[in-house]
This record gives sequence, C-alpha cells and structure tokens, in this order.
Amino acid sequence: MIASLRGIVLERYGEGTVLIEVNGVGYLVSVTPRTLAELEPTSTVFVHIHHHIREDAQTLYGFLTRDERATFLDLIATHGVGPALALAVLGTHTPNALVDIVASNDVAALTLVPGVGKKTAERVILDLRDKVGIAGGPAGNGAVATGPRGGAREGLVALGFPPDQVDAALAGADADLDGEALIRTGLAVLGR
Repeated sequence: MIASLRGIVLERYGEGTVLIEVNGVGYLVSVTPRTLAELEPTSTVFVHIHHHIREDAQTLYGFLTRDERATFLDLIATHGVGPALALAVLGTHTPNALVDIVASNDVAALTLVPGVGKKTAERVILDLRDKVGIAGGPAGNGAVATGPRGGAREGLVALGFPPDQVDAALAGADADLDGEALIRTGLAVLGR
C-alpha cells in the first residue's frame, strides 16, 4: 500500500491529476484543484497518499497535509460519499472550514459542492460530527485532533481499527502522553 510519495512533478492535467516521478517511476495522483495549482511542473513535492483499491481499478489520491488526508478518509467513510465526491468537498472547503460547517450545521455550505444535495450534506454533517469531536464527540474540543493524539489516531485507523472505536480508546488517555505511548494505550484498549 502506498502511503506517501516524494518526487518531482512532471505534468499537471486539467482533470485534477498530476504525474509525479519517484526514482524513475511515474505515478498518476488525483488531487483537489487547490493542490493541483500548488504543484508546479519540475518542482519537488511530498504528498500524503490514500491508495484506493477497487475490484476494477487502483487510484492514488494525494494531499499536501495529513489533515486533508484524514478528512478525506472520514468523508469516504460516509455512506454515499465516494472518493470523487470527497475530493470535490475538499476542493471547495478546507478541513478547518469543514469543522466550522459541521459545528454550525451549515447544510447550505455543503450543497455548494458540485454533486452534493441536501440529503448528502445532512448525512455528511451527521457522520462527521462524531469524528471531529463536536456535540460531545470523543475529541470534545470542536476540532480535528492534531499533534500526538492526531498521529496516534491516524496510525490506529491505518492499522484497520474503526475510527469511532479508536476515538473511544484514546478518549481516556492522559493528555501528556507522546504519540508512541498513545498508540500503545489505544492498542491495549482496542485489544480487549
């Protein structure tokens, strides 16, 4: 599974795809329009990757920040939201803006995204509410977990644990623990 790429941007394509060469191998990576604009040909780039595997295709989705990738993963975990729609949402709203949208229940802001209707917007807000810690969710601070806790969460989710169980496992952990200690704590709780 490909988790990140560091290489040189060879080409940008108008349909939201960029060609990144890593040690002589070219990878086609789907990105948001905002990311596409930042990736200049011949520049060196590092992107966080979600390697999406389906029965009929394998697609790489690239993000400049971990928060973008984590938000993308939260979006595609929502019923009715596939990778293309999740990219469209991130192309319109940053992860921080999505936290504000979810906090304020702003269905209209999500319907500005091409392909998102009222029902899908309501479902996205409902599903993301627990993941970003709003209204009594596990993070409890109204923001996407960052720092050691965010890294531990991302690591445990990458190991295959469901995000809601990871959040519950990390909810009682000491706030002063570093990332490794948080992962050990999470694994101990999840392994019960």
